[in-house]
Amino acid sequence: MPELPDVEGFRRYLAHHAEGHRIERVDVPDRMLLRNRSPRALGRAVDGRRFTTPRRHGKWLLAPVGETELLLHFGMTGLLRWAERGQERGRERDRHDRLIFVCEDGELRYNDVRRFGGVWLARDERERLAVTGPLGPDAAAIDREQFERLLAGRRGGIKAALMDQRLIAGIGNLLSDEILWRACIHPSTRVATLNRRRRERLYEALHSAVAESIRYGRVPQGKRWLMRVRDDRQATCPRCGTRLRRGRVAGRTACWCPRCQRLAAHAVPPVSGRRGASG
Repeated sequence: MPELPDVEGFRRYLAHHAEGHRIERVDVPDRMLLRNRSPRALGRAVDGRRFTTPRRHGKWLLAPVGETELLLHFGMTGLLRWAERGQERGRERDRHDRLIFVCEDGELRYNDVRRFGGVWLARDERERLAVTGPLGPDAAAIDREQFERLLAGRRGGIKAALMDQRLIAGIGNLLSDEILWRACIHPSTRVATLNRRRRERLYEALHSAVAESIRYGRVPQGKRWLMRVRDDRQATCPRCGTRLRRGRVAGRTACWCPRCQRLAAHAVPPVSGRRGASG
């Protein structure tokens, strides 16, 4: 599932290729991708208008066009592709191109193999919130004091809190595992049990993991990253070499090091899974 850094990569891609370009028409080979408007209504809203500066909030890409705003969510396999006009080979469309903005000098294509993503239109903040729901502050912009306030009073587990888009927008399953591994905190740890030192360490881990990921435009797999080995069948901790464990935490598959991230007695134990398996 694309997370904050992936969507930031898509934002940069759209800005680089399509910002300022005028849309001549919209082709909609797959109407399922267009969630809250008909293809005709989409055409009326954007035809003849230009893409302006896109922005991102959490996992949502927001692309203003004229008086409306396109809200793009990428599901599991969504991505953007640009094809320059005049390059015959580059203009060949893929069967998974679900929505195509035909511009004066190229095409911006939303490609999605599994069709879990979508594109919505919003004319104002009220319509945007009706689509995205309430979102917390973006994980890339949150400061230490704000992070402390958001965690105050939370009673559940820390992995669930990090992935709650209403609390902090942009962190998903992969980033939450990476952040907790860096902070040496077990994913089942209750938020209320974290002392100030551990909360500070957690914030530093969040800040560094998000900032480094944004530079790559995805969650990278560096030598000292948990993500490099997370899905290996015989995965071991990049820090201490201990065999990694997996289980269900907050309804998702979690990966952790049993030595670096010890489970405290007051935490809710995860649903066990086989060690080192991918998921």
